[in-house]
Amino acid sequence: MNRAAAADRRRARALRGTVLAVALLNGAYLVVEIILALGIGSVALVADSVDFFEDFAVNLLIFVALGWTAARQAVIGKVMAGIIVLPAVAALVMAATKVGDPEPPAAGVLLGVAVGSILVNLVCVALLSRVRTDGGSLTRAAWLAARNDLVAGAMLIALSGITVLTASGWADIIVGVLLVLLNGSAAKEIWEAATEEHLAAQALAGEVDDD
Repeated sequence: MNRAAAADRRRARALRGTVLAVALLNGAYLVVEIILALGIGSVALVADSVDFFEDFAVNLLIFVALGWTAARQAVIGKVMAGIIVLPAVAALVMAATKVGDPEPPAAGVLLGVAVGSILVNLVCVALLSRVRTDGGSLTRAAWLAARNDLVAGAMLIALSGITVLTASGWADIIVGVLLVLLNGSAAKEIWEAATEEHLAAQALAGEVDDD
């Protein structure tokens, strides 16, 4: 019994350390991406920042909520879900204002940010792969989000090439709106994951009728 409890504590410490590292990586790159996105006026980069904010929020939620009651976990998850909407709204507003003057963003910066995005997400996927079964649906959601973000990075690399070839800002607008649409479910996913954990805990405690 003592050995099992000690093993559980070690797994919990490893999980907390991993998700904190992933949250900090995503938070740091989020700041870098937002600064560069605003600097070159890229709708796509602002939209891609939703991915990084989602991953930051989910992993921070797991870190702070481990050991907390399910009710508190659900509250934090829903607050995070609301906050995630803000970058998506900002990207849509930016896209709308850029339609009248679709100036192309700097392709070199786009490419650099895209490569950095892929590298960060590869590290996060590797870290989360070791603990993705230890923290329930939230941890699995964090791993899947990091894995799926690699697709967004590939889209940004393609965008940089298209921008060079066309010298137009329309590709940036289209990819930005597409990323917003693809990531539009991020807040919903976090809300549902937090609620799922809450309901599961209630069911175990006999508070929810299975019928």
